[in-house]
Amino acid sequence: MRYARFRDPAGAVRRGVWTDDGIEFGGDTYDPDEVDMLPPCEPTKVVCIGLNYADHAAETNSEIPDRPLLFLKGPNTYAAHGDTVTLPAGKERVDWEAELGVVIGEQCRNVRAEDAMDVVEGFTCLDDISNRDDQRIEQNWVRGKAFDGAAPMGPVVADPEHVPEDARITLRVNGETKQDSSRDQLIFSVPELIEEITAYMTLEAGDVVSTGTPDGVGPLSDGDEVEVEIEGVGVLRHSVAR
Repeated sequence: MRYARFRDPAGAVRRGVWTDDGIEFGGDTYDPDEVDMLPPCEPTKVVCIGLNYADHAAETNSEIPDRPLLFLKGPNTYAAHGDTVTLPAGKERVDWEAELGVVIGEQCRNVRAEDAMDVVEGFTCLDDISNRDDQRIEQNWVRGKAFDGAAPMGPVVADPEHVPEDARITLRVNGETKQDSSRDQLIFSVPELIEEITAYMTLEAGDVVSTGTPDGVGPLSDGDEVEVEIEGVGVLRHSVAR
């Protein structure tokens, strides 16, 4: 199953089943283009992973880390399928980054890698939009990674069995493919990431672990239309404005 959150014409927030015909809820079917789409879950935080693909480390001239690099995005960063993200003003370079998002299904702490998938509700698409001007000169990446709208996600949460171990991850800008990789290229696997994160912090139901981006990141321009597609999940679409 694939689940989406949206606001129906009466203004009520709904969680329905995403199908080829639309979003099904309460006996009705809604056109995703005709309703207000919402992020597919309600995270208290997104825990992001830096440099989790060797090819991306190479393109940034960075060493492969010996343990996952962690940083956070808060609720102000969340944007939904179909949204237009306003990029920070006066910045020379703000980049796209396609990522597989892991949606946590229950409150958890100190989870062993072998048990990690038991706490996973499913997967979603995420664009870790990154303000490089400030990221390059600050240590904790708040300005670089946690500005408003910096984490578009969606359109759905897909059950894990729908998403292959080698699921293809693709990003397109204005229809042109910019990133094309597979989740089996992760340096640290999803179970390894959950074990490491929960050794330090509690993950709540709805929290998202964003697993890192492959090579091919690049700068966004005013009016760009972005698509993040993950096999088994679907296509997240959003635009940007400067």
